[in-house]
Amino acid sequence: MTVCLPLLVLLPACMSAVDIKQTLQVTDTGGGWYDAGIVGGKNKLVPSVTFGVRKTGDANLRGLSLNVVFKRLTPGTPATEEEFDDVFIQNVDFAGNQTAPITARTENGYTGEPPQSRAEMLQNTQFRDVRARVFAKIGASQWVELGAIDVPRAILTK
Repeated sequence: MTVCLPLLVLLPACMSAVDIKQTLQVTDTGGGWYDAGIVGGKNKLVPSVTFGVRKTGDANLRGLSLNVVFKRLTPGTPATEEEFDDVFIQNVDFAGNQTAPITARTENGYTGEPPQSRAEMLQNTQFRDVRARVFAKIGASQWVELGAIDVPRAILTK
């Protein structure tokens, strides 16, 4: 008679669910507009954010995934958000209770015709600011928003 098999089958059902919103916090945020070089003869800038994730306690967060959703801001009071791009990060690892810095950078961005400099691109009247919303989930759970990072109008070279 094997007792281990039934116990292993019941083990996942007995584990308590992790309250992601209470367990995780976005920390050490930064960002800007990454110089993606020249694409199709035009200067290209893409939004980029860097952040860490801190966990409280010793919760088991194996299988933690992040989705960083970038939203273009349309001026107004309040500003409205439009879909822009997103970056999916699978299997986030912790060293103790903190991750190493995580950088999320989109494929979509803005382009400018030379001789317009990258700094001038940020001042163009057609340029729109971007906000990155960080969502997390474990396994098949629902996505939970951890926080938002407004991308500053600064040029990043790395």
